[in-house]
Amino acid sequence: MIGQLLDGRYQISQILGSGAFGQTFLAKDIKRPGHPACVVKQLRYFSHNPQSLQTARRLFKTEAETLEKLGQHDQIPTLLADLEEKQEFYLVQQFIPGHPLTQEMVPGKPWTEDRVISLLTEVLQILEFVHSQGVIHRDIKPANLMRRQSDNKIVLIDFGAVKEIGTQIAKGQMTPTVVIGTPGYMPIEQFHGQPQLNSDIYALGMMGIQALLGLAANELSKLKTPTNPQMGEIIWRNRGQVSAGLADIIDKMVQPGYLQ
Repeated sequence: MIGQLLDGRYQISQILGSGAFGQTFLAKDIKRPGHPACVVKQLRYFSHNPQSLQTARRLFKTEAETLEKLGQHDQIPTLLADLEEKQEFYLVQQFIPGHPLTQEMVPGKPWTEDRVISLLTEVLQILEFVHSQGVIHRDIKPANLMRRQSDNKIVLIDFGAVKEIGTQIAKGQMTPTVVIGTPGYMPIEQFHGQPQLNSDIYALGMMGIQALLGLAANELSKLKTPTNPQMGEIIWRNRGQVSAGLADIIDKMVQPGYLQ
């Protein structure tokens, strides 16, 4: 893919990441002055069945429309283009110069309460907009929160997992979806393929706990109730010093189960 030109204008220059659903590349727009950087996401498609291709094309267009709506928010990357070439699907998004919060959340270095409150407040404001569009992000974690270089604001990235609520609900019944998320940040209902809006709130709450206690991401799953880990109750207050007010709020964010 390196050097490949998409739509006659987006030249692939570097691989940023790879996963089960596709690859992400850094590219440059050679048709704009200065050839500004952008991000290209290739969505993998494995079937050559014509009917399956039509379904994939429809779902791709739906996701592109969702990203178009979400990009109206200043702290979500703008969708620049959605492309199909040789039965391959690509999303082109705004590149955000900055660094992921994984660089700030260092194991063994707990954050202050004020810093955690600032993080929760800022991300909750972004999620309020996302959820108002009927979208569940489904992968809230430090790696998907960028600290924008220009103004230090947080930008929520990687909506490759987004699904319209309408695609998850059929005649009032929740229908299982592909399990997408990251262990440690993922609540039980999401693990079972039934994510809710508050599944994103749970993930953010787990980030708050991680920051307050200075934990590594792989330590979060160890905070579940030892006697009944399937229930998902998080036991964390005894691990550090935190005010009752903030701890109560976070406990509500990460409580197991959800309201139908």
